Amino acid sequence: MVQNHKQIDEHTFRETFGRYYEDFEPGHVYQHRPGRTISETDNTWFTLLTMNTHPLHFDAEYAAASEFGRILVNSAFTVSLVVGMSVSDVSQKAIANLGWKEIRLPAPVFVGDTLYAESTILDKRESKSRPTAGVVTVRTRGLKSDGTVVCEFDRSMLIPRRGHGVEDRMDY
Repeated sequence: MVQNHKQIDEHTFRETFGRYYEDFEPGHVYQHRPGRTISETDNTWFTLLTMNTHPLHFDAEYAAASEFGRILVNSAFTVSLVVGMSVSDVSQKAIANLGWKEIRLPAPVFVGDTLYAESTILDKRESKSRPTAGVVTVRTRGLKSDGTVVCEFDRSMLIPRRGHGVEDRMDY
């Protein structure tokens, strides 16, 4: 987690998080911590909240008869969790997500698995329409504690330049 402090007055500091456009360099890798162990409750609630009725995600008897032999974690939860783990490093200051490409799920995730995430900066360029921001593209991977890749995707975000973020304009 990228944490900084903004000095408010002589004795007061406010914590801030995230990176500005200038802080990104292609080739840099950010390992996102802490990891997260997935519980049965996480998977069941997410599955039901999103109205996913596939019994492989919440019916133990059905899942036992499948090729997996047990409940499979909802893949949309896996993607959401990995994205969330990356926010403090790559998109905490983002103005907007601009797009996602090639979401891949090469290995299953089960209740009890602990996931970690990492992002590699693929590219950055100045915005053509917003001189106070730039576009940063990352490849984010979700990994089990044994190193098995369970999720991978590319994401582009509009990131403000230093001095042009929302928190730079707020007096709170």
